[in-house]
Amino acid sequence: MQQQIAHWLAEAGLPHTPLLALLAVVAIVIVISLLTHSLLHHALLPLLRRQAEKSSRQWPKALFHNRLFSRSVWLMQGLLFKLQTELFLHDNSPLYAALIIAAQLWMMIFALLIFFSVLDMLQQLSASSLLAQQLPLRGIFQSLKLIAAIMMVIMIISVLLGKSPGVLITGLGAMTAVLMLVFKDPILGLVAGIQLSANNMLKMNDWLEMPKYGADGAVIDISLTTVKVRNWDNTIVTIPAYALISDSFKNWRGMSESGGRRIKRSLHIDTTSIQFLDEQQLAELRKAHLLSPYLTRKAQEVAAWNAELDCDLSSPLNGRRLTNVGTFRAWLQNWLEQHPAIHKEMTLMVRQLSPGEHGLPLEIYAFTNTTVWQEYEAIQADIFDHVYAVLPAFGLRVHQSPTGHDMRQIGLPARA
Repeated sequence: MQQQIAHWLAEAGLPHTPLLALLAVVAIVIVISLLTHSLLHHALLPLLRRQAEKSSRQWPKALFHNRLFSRSVWLMQGLLFKLQTELFLHDNSPLYAALIIAAQLWMMIFALLIFFSVLDMLQQLSASSLLAQQLPLRGIFQSLKLIAAIMMVIMIISVLLGKSPGVLITGLGAMTAVLMLVFKDPILGLVAGIQLSANNMLKMNDWLEMPKYGADGAVIDISLTTVKVRNWDNTIVTIPAYALISDSFKNWRGMSESGGRRIKRSLHIDTTSIQFLDEQQLAELRKAHLLSPYLTRKAQEVAAWNAELDCDLSSPLNGRRLTNVGTFRAWLQNWLEQHPAIHKEMTLMVRQLSPGEHGLPLEIYAFTNTTVWQEYEAIQADIFDHVYAVLPAFGLRVHQSPTGHDMRQIGLPARA
């Protein structure tokens, strides 16, 4: 085409016909590119955007939100520019080679950006799916982006130098140590992400507890190099992904999936309030529906034992007797078994722990039938509210260290 234009210009008697013909061809290429750009960006893309906004589905909106169509249009323009160059300027070697290289770089860059857009769209569409909760997709997609970017840089350098990509890749073998140092965190993060996913160690929205990093909250983001945790006080902690492999952490997902959350709390009984139950106290406690069967059965067992040994019960050192703390423990066990908020298929017991300077610990070990934090705390508080209020009925007292008020009461004279 350039020769034909030069021939026309020569017939017209114009000087410098080769240069003018070259400029004319370049102008034609530019005009066609501008017209194509105007048609695609001001006519086609707005039309497609309006259709996507009217759609009730998410993926058409995701296409525009992640600029997939826009970048595809830019790639088409680069391809069209390359075709025009091959068609109109193949006779001009220096300019042809430069424009072809520019078009190739243009297409490679936008091909990479299109790949990024596809990954972003897949991440957006899968955000609410079960797969996204099972796998750290964001970290995986970031790894794919990093690998694709490195490969594309190698391709661009090979085009600029006119060398095969294989030659450059072979030469990079000598720089492995440097690359390992530069990309240490991404590499460690990629390996950690694969291990976390393969071993099902961490998911989005898991309750993560890692005191070393001050993390105690829900996982809100799993990326290539970091894991973000929103603590219960709404602060955000960023943890290196590889730290979750090299260090230990607590994941509360098992508790959430089990359907029950553990109550493990003790109340400390003042040992000076522990005593045998007399007949009057037994008669009063038999009024409790949860204690009546226990007291009847236990009284028969104790009476049979004492009769077999022919014990002299005038001394408290002889025979067996019912104690207020043992009866209280039996009542509390039965009461918890009847409680509507206690999980009936999980471990439930009331046990004694080793006594110490704070009295005799009686521990409640049970599970609620909910894992919701607020509901769990309310159930636990209601149980201990009731337990503390019931203790005087058994003649028991809670151990409590003397306060300043108690010390002042010691020095006051007794009231008449």
